[in-house]
Amino acid sequence: VAMPSSFGLWFAAYAESLADDLIVMQAAYRVCNRNPLGSAAGYGSSFPLNRTQTTDSLGFETMDYNVVYAQMGRGKTERIVASAIASIAATLAKLAFDACLYNSQNFAFIKLPDAFTTGSSIMPHKKNPDVFELTRAKCNKLQALPYQITLIANNLPSGYFRDLQIIKELFLPSFDELEECLDMVDLMISQIAVNEHILDDKRYDYMFSVEEVNRRVQTGTPFRDAYKQVGLEIEAGKFSPDKHIRHTHEGSIGNLCNDRITELMRKTIDSFDFARTEAAEARLLGR
Repeated sequence: VAMPSSFGLWFAAYAESLADDLIVMQAAYRVCNRNPLGSAAGYGSSFPLNRTQTTDSLGFETMDYNVVYAQMGRGKTERIVASAIASIAATLAKLAFDACLYNSQNFAFIKLPDAFTTGSSIMPHKKNPDVFELTRAKCNKLQALPYQITLIANNLPSGYFRDLQIIKELFLPSFDELEECLDMVDLMISQIAVNEHILDDKRYDYMFSVEEVNRRVQTGTPFRDAYKQVGLEIEAGKFSPDKHIRHTHEGSIGNLCNDRITELMRKTIDSFDFARTEAAEARLLGR
């Protein structure tokens, strides 16, 4: 038992983490959003190609200007995208760990729907959070992806080698795997029940001790004295907590800044500028 928190404070932390993960994904998208066409087998073409035209026609932001680098980017590009995938997976894995812990009988902060749990092999009172556990494992596997790609491409010189083909069997399925994990976490989180009466348990009284110390400091008692007073009251069994917290500063229980986190995510999504690519696709398809 430590400091008072809330479900909103816990859950909003993961929203902000995912917003940051999107910034990493945006950086990966910009690396990918470059036209490699015209590099031929890796050293360019003797034909007078208009690479700017193909870049604009296909909706790329820009091109890989150096034709050798267009080939060197193979493996590197996948590793950068894999790192962005791993960043999202790390957030989901941590969320899954917390959910499993907070769903346990010893914590009981939340309760998962029966549809996402299974019974124990011998203990009829248990409900195991199997779907979150599997999500955690899948996300941990995704976090290994950048390292797998690194080891495949690590000792290759410039140019293309058949080794890079092996990357595809690891890299391409990862998009579906991450999407499935996101879908399942979204579904499970939307259906969990939060224990709104957890503070009725007397063992949580002491987590308000710091609030009481700070209240006394604000009324003029030196912190060292307030700390000792509250400690002695707890030891004597005379501590009576005030559980009504009224903080309003940014990031506190009373002011989660969820609107700012939402705005951060919205701005990041908008800055991907998918409209350019979608317009190019529409032109090519004659729509």
